[in-house]
Amino acid sequence: MSRVAIRDARAADVDPVVSFTGDTWGDRSDDYVPRVFPEWVGSDGDTGRTFVATLDAGTPGSRPDHDELPLVTGDGTGTADAGEPEAVVGCIRGVLLSEWEAWAQGIRVHPAVRGLGVGTKLTDAVLEWARSAGATVCRNMVFSWNVAGLGQSRAAGFDPTTAFRFAHPRPASGSGSATTASASRPDSDAVWAFWQGSDARAHLDGLALDPTEPWACSELTRERLSAAAAEGRLIAVADGGIAGFSVHTRVTEDDSNGDGDADRTAVYGVTAWRDATAAGALYDAIGRDAAGRDATVTRVLVPETVEHVSDTAANRVAVATEPDFVTSADLTDPSVGGE
Repeated sequence: MSRVAIRDARAADVDPVVSFTGDTWGDRSDDYVPRVFPEWVGSDGDTGRTFVATLDAGTPGSRPDHDELPLVTGDGTGTADAGEPEAVVGCIRGVLLSEWEAWAQGIRVHPAVRGLGVGTKLTDAVLEWARSAGATVCRNMVFSWNVAGLGQSRAAGFDPTTAFRFAHPRPASGSGSATTASASRPDSDAVWAFWQGSDARAHLDGLALDPTEPWACSELTRERLSAAAAEGRLIAVADGGIAGFSVHTRVTEDDSNGDGDADRTAVYGVTAWRDATAAGALYDAIGRDAAGRDATVTRVLVPETVEHVSDTAANRVAVATEPDFVTSADLTDPSVGGE
């Protein structure tokens, strides 16, 4: 695979990448990369970088379908000279979430060249970019059922960090349970103190869904809680003191079915509670908040522990059948990223 090169993505790569990511998971899950790759390429800059792997079209392939690899015209920065064809065989995206946190996502490799080191080259490129941008850690998220992706992450230097599921309480108005929601603008410092001592924080390694980058996790800070409170996004329930909280992260609309009837999803990027009763009150509060945002469905991050998942089930709240895993690469280690 000495003819494989990694370079910055460009607009001409959109169609080739879409062609081999359109059916990544088969019937298992819809791949988001074809929808967002054009946006990634168009927004590349200091805080985000998209890379592709290319293979010289004249390089003999290891699979019968090598001749069907998607081609673009070389420009002198990939595996082919300007004007010559090269095959686009992989992609990855890196983004800075804070001054010290990076996130890697969307790694995809064409089926015809899987197992030949393309994924490792792509990952090394993202880690090198993140390190040069000042990040000291780079994380990623992998579906728990994606065994190949998990193996790729570990081989590239990512270590296990945490796991979570998504719960889906119904958006609904109502008065809630006996454990009531706190003031309309909860005390973020009280919530911070509760978070610091919670089992949820310990399990999640302090992470929550990032407020700016969808499907990414970053450290939940005191400043972020304060901002959420000021913006009316901090939800807390109390029973003598703080008993649980959540943070509304964003609302998304998805018309992937193409029927014009888009789901409006209220996303809540972190949850923590004291016990099953507080969990029920918190889910009631989330449901009311989601209804107030005209959401049709919700997605609530829940720590992947027996306690949190069973507390959710005990309150008859729907929960995903499988968790997602987060792994982290220590960029202060020179051996991570192929240096």
